[in-house]
Amino acid sequence: MDAADLSAAELGPLYRRGALSPVEVTEAVLARIARDDGVWCATWGDHADEARAQARAAEARWRAGTPLSALDGVPVTLKENIATRGVPQPLGCAASVLSPAVADALPAARLREAGAVFVARTTMPDWGMLSSGLSSFHRLARNPWDVRQNPGGSSAGAAVAAAVGYGPLHVGTDIGGSIRLPAGWCGVVGFKPSGGRVPIKPPYVGRVVGPLARSVTDVALAMQTLSQPDWRDATSLPWQPLDWLNLEGLDVRGLRIGLGLEAGWGDALQAPVRAAVQAVAQALAQAGAVVEPMGPPSRRAMVQGLDVFWRMRSWMDYQKLPPERQACVLPYLRQWIEPAAQFTAAQVFAGHAQIAALRDAAVAASQPFDFVVAPVSPDVAFPAEWASPRNDPTQPFEHIAYTVPWNMSEQPAVTLNAGWTAAGLPIGVQLIGRRHNDVGVLRLARWWEQVRPAQRPWPRVAEGLVSAQ
Repeated sequence: MDAADLSAAELGPLYRRGALSPVEVTEAVLARIARDDGVWCATWGDHADEARAQARAAEARWRAGTPLSALDGVPVTLKENIATRGVPQPLGCAASVLSPAVADALPAARLREAGAVFVARTTMPDWGMLSSGLSSFHRLARNPWDVRQNPGGSSAGAAVAAAVGYGPLHVGTDIGGSIRLPAGWCGVVGFKPSGGRVPIKPPYVGRVVGPLARSVTDVALAMQTLSQPDWRDATSLPWQPLDWLNLEGLDVRGLRIGLGLEAGWGDALQAPVRAAVQAVAQALAQAGAVVEPMGPPSRRAMVQGLDVFWRMRSWMDYQKLPPERQACVLPYLRQWIEPAAQFTAAQVFAGHAQIAALRDAAVAASQPFDFVVAPVSPDVAFPAEWASPRNDPTQPFEHIAYTVPWNMSEQPAVTLNAGWTAAGLPIGVQLIGRRHNDVGVLRLARWWEQVRPAQRPWPRVAEGLVSAQ
């Protein structure tokens, strides 16, 4: 096996025995990025020198028997909105001023302290406000299973990087589905932890940092580091010594599972997605879980209010720009933002109030259940050049009805593969737990990972499984 394809769980023992070194693995990952990213367009900038220096330092620590953590020397990519000192943050937008960050963001600081190797920064759409790989600054990111299709977003490059093997661990952000949507459309595991579980600054309602990987175990390994405490996030949860790697042996007998097929609003659930999610629920029922329908976790009025609030949030940033830089913002996003100039204070206040209403509705809908099984999105990937599944800035959120409630309720949710369409595109399933039960959600995900049908080989440019044509 190519060293770039080894999991994070495999690398530590290999480093410890001296069977492989962080330098060898880092070079394998950098070679793959250099060879293949002209097709996938998942990364931005040249960080090879930084990665090689970090890998050499990690190699020396392993040889001395003093590794910093289980992630010492493990290649990691970071979504480019997660600051690392000395590296500019375009935020996916051509209007951005490229000033080097003065300090690491809190998740980056935890990974640096753990000895992780920063092999690349991954791409995102403008300001992270699209579920798409389309950006006014970055190259167009493409779905690894079909380059004509979109990987989703806003953690677009992170999901692609996980699927095509740019190392084992990838860190993204999620405020309405930005980890789970691209993970589902790219066939990888994407975890949105409980609100406050991973310290972040500045904190923002619904916004979390979380890992993407090819396996649940690697996601858990990343969480072991990312969840370390940092006082600078005043909204973070009190640190708990959670047993992140206690994933095996879940007995699902007697668990109450909510089957969340009804979103309450948004695009119609497509038949292949419905069937894949129902198959997960059926497997749980056959193993002894009690599966019951769950009512909608939100209503249209709630997301309409959230839309008003989010537009105003973006308008406040947009209107500060000079006209020549405003013109650089993706046209789709400009069309979505500009109506906010006419919003009244009462409209924005009422919109903000819907966040609490959405939170309460999601908690009430899921409270009777230990876990919820639901779609990630109503459909699978959409055309690569589109900004959203409808490509309509007047209807931007019809595809996030299954994901955004759990951001507002701050409940943990994980996405992983549940099947494939006839055209070979991945179908994701979302598993949701009660707030703070992050390990429980990952244990259930690991259960499904073990019982689901065999997965397909990961996509490769070199093997001719995909083409940029």
